[in-house]
Amino acid sequence: MVAPNELLGAHSFEPTAMRSLPRLLLTGASGFLARYVIRALKDRYRIVAIDRWSRGSTWVPPETELEWHQVDLAEADSTRAVFRQIAAEGGAETAVHLAAYYDFDGDDSPEYERTNIRGLRHVLDGCRELGLRGFVFASSAAACAFPRPGEAIDETSPPDGDHRYAETKRMGEAMLDEYRDAFPSVIVRFAAMYSDWCEYPPLYHFLATWLSRRWNANLLGGRGDSAVPYLHVRDGALFLRAVTEKLDVLDHGEVLLASPDGSISHRQLYEAATREFFDGGSYRSPRSVPRPLCRPGIWILDRLGQAIGDRPFERPWMAEYVDQRLTVDASRTRERLGWEPRTRLEVLHRMPFLIENFRTDPVEWERRNRHVMESRRVHPNLRVYQLIQDHSEEILDRFVELLATGEAREWMPHYQGLPADERLWNHRLILRNLLHAVRTRRKGLFMAYCRDLAERRAALGFQAAEVIYALDAMHHACHDVLCTFSKELSLSQELHDTVIRTIRFGIDQVEMVYEALQGRTIELPEHVAAAQREAAFAPPPRNGGYL
Repeated sequence: MVAPNELLGAHSFEPTAMRSLPRLLLTGASGFLARYVIRALKDRYRIVAIDRWSRGSTWVPPETELEWHQVDLAEADSTRAVFRQIAAEGGAETAVHLAAYYDFDGDDSPEYERTNIRGLRHVLDGCRELGLRGFVFASSAAACAFPRPGEAIDETSPPDGDHRYAETKRMGEAMLDEYRDAFPSVIVRFAAMYSDWCEYPPLYHFLATWLSRRWNANLLGGRGDSAVPYLHVRDGALFLRAVTEKLDVLDHGEVLLASPDGSISHRQLYEAATREFFDGGSYRSPRSVPRPLCRPGIWILDRLGQAIGDRPFERPWMAEYVDQRLTVDASRTRERLGWEPRTRLEVLHRMPFLIENFRTDPVEWERRNRHVMESRRVHPNLRVYQLIQDHSEEILDRFVELLATGEAREWMPHYQGLPADERLWNHRLILRNLLHAVRTRRKGLFMAYCRDLAERRAALGFQAAEVIYALDAMHHACHDVLCTFSKELSLSQELHDTVIRTIRFGIDQVEMVYEALQGRTIELPEHVAAAQREAAFAPPPRNGGYL
């Protein structure tokens, strides 16, 4: 379902100079890198931004001229509608695809498939009609396997990492070739992106530990040689600007490395951060944890964290990378683009600026880093949304079964007289509105739908109990189908908040409308009335069940 587009600064509101610029499509427009890309490109392109969040919920400056489309790229119909609109308005010259999912949990989240594969497919299909000069696909240097000691990955290295994120990037890069007849593509593999406020989750956690008085503040795994390349986000944005300017001379499928050469180790970061923070006076030399002890140590701490409901950032899978170095040789990219990362923005040179921000404005430091970590995760309501979408036909079938019982026929005489096709249409409409409420975590539209439904049904002679019984049956249909999945995915609380409570709010609106029309309290089926009294605003039970 496509939310109303926010066309700030578009069409008749655009200055004439803006309308003359070529259009650039940017997906993942609310992300960390994207907001810097927008700043770097806004004077060269009319930016058409796509994101699952509204513009108002992002950090994009409100005065920036943008055409904003809010859509979840994993939804085929909604994405298709947005791309048709963009095509009808003139298409775009360039597309930069930054939308992707990754986290540091080490789990095989279904969001990898949903966003990185399905979402990319929908974007590529939509781009066929835009008349693109080129498509820029954002990947990561971390998609490649760590090289052997003394060697480095370069532009010819395959995305052969053995984690789920690398696998989806490998599949995405292969997918691009299917569209080469429609538009050429280039692949950009980014180093770890950070800013003067950090905003890179692993580094944020390292600094939070190293600059604290915790028992493990000066512990480093192995020799402290674990290393990855770092790129300042401002350089990352300028890199993409250079790519868009060179698209005509780049080859289809060409891989570019947005990274400085080499890599920076944990020990180097530790020494730079602690010497700056403690001004040398109370500097603590790092202590090494032998590599064989890292995995069991992390496993024990992770289990303890799970037991108390506060898991540490370090996960057992990370022990595999202790003392491994993701060293990069990006010399060919620099030659192709004429681009260089700025020395003053290298991470060790910027460490004093990070520490200054950490020390002088800890509230803003926390706000920015918590925001980035939260945006890396898919909110539980979106997982519930996808769960309902994936099993919508099963839910509708169960809903029909519940409305065909003897009790349902007793309580819903008018409903039984509706034509079968009208009943099915009504079923889908209820579920569609419920899905929208789950996706947005806003109950208002579902409540408004239920008020309209009550008024329409009252005008046709339906009793309140008939409408309420149907809504309650949808709640039970969702429960019966999704109960097992919710336990497996630890979504019981979110199912309660987004499904049960939404339907209860809707039932309340039906009661309100009928009471206003009839001037008296309505009579409900006993099990519905009991649920209203006992479960409407109660938390879900502790046994992990849905109800």
